[in-house]
Amino acid sequence: MDPTQLTLRDLHLPEAIGWWPLAPGWWLLIALALFGLGWLLLRAWRKRRFNAPRRYAIRALAAVEAEYLANRNPAALGRQVSLLLRRGMLAYAPRHEVAGLTGESWLEWLDQGLPVPYFHTEGGKSLLQLPYRDPDGDFSDVDINALLAAAKMRLATPIQGAG
Repeated sequence: MDPTQLTLRDLHLPEAIGWWPLAPGWWLLIALALFGLGWLLLRAWRKRRFNAPRRYAIRALAAVEAEYLANRNPAALGRQVSLLLRRGMLAYAPRHEVAGLTGESWLEWLDQGLPVPYFHTEGGKSLLQLPYRDPDGDFSDVDINALLAAAKMRLATPIQGAG
């Protein structure tokens, strides 16, 4: 047979492998990524929902501080801060642990988890007697700024063991 008479064709390469349909490994990877993203979103939503009372209390404390700056009534400020701290802590701690605390035991509980014992300073201790003082009396011995700083720190710092 004469090689010039043969009807040979050029080599044909197969078509390139397409990206679709995806291999099962890619489907598994996509499913894991979607599951992970969903889990992260769920955790972020739960954390945001858990911290909602604390955000509300911090905004309420800012309003109380603004009202104090307008009226300059330390006794009313003491009542409002005391109530706000009590309500804020009841949102995170068990009722039986917090609701009955008074005096020094309340201040000790408020200091739990704080880097510095803010409520055992003069400003923090004024929380015990300030709400019950005569509104027309002398408040020169009360450090309002220290009380507000202690309340802000307590509301901004998460309770240990909660969430």
